[in-house]
Amino acid sequence: QVQLVESGGGLVQAGGSLRLSCAASGRTFSSPVMAWFRQAPGKEREFVAAITWSDINTYYADFVKGRFTISRDNAKNTVYLQMNSLNSEDTAVYYCAARFALTIATNQRGYDYWGQGTQVTVSS
Repeated sequence: QVQLVESGGGLVQAGGSLRLSCAASGRTFSSPVMAWFRQAPGKEREFVAAITWSDINTYYADFVKGRFTISRDNAKNTVYLQMNSLNSEDTAVYYCAARFALTIATNQRGYDYWGQGTQVTVSS
């Protein structure tokens, strides 16, 4: 089992920045792929970014390329999502997810463990 706890969400003005954190505990020694998804009101949950735990491969959704950066600190079992140049369309609940595989998946069905989510609200 893996437990994921997100933090760092909040209210920010358009153009501002936030850094989300996801602390993992439990089966972390098995080096999971970690990802961020988001879900806006009335919309489906969508992939944002992912990172492999051991070789630092990353993958981003097109709409965040150049603005968001995913990273991880293995010593702290924590994954981060640095979000810059935020706009109102980034308003959503952001979820951390984990899967025990060698490759990154962009479909939420590919992930077995989820955090409770953290709200990000961007005011215009």
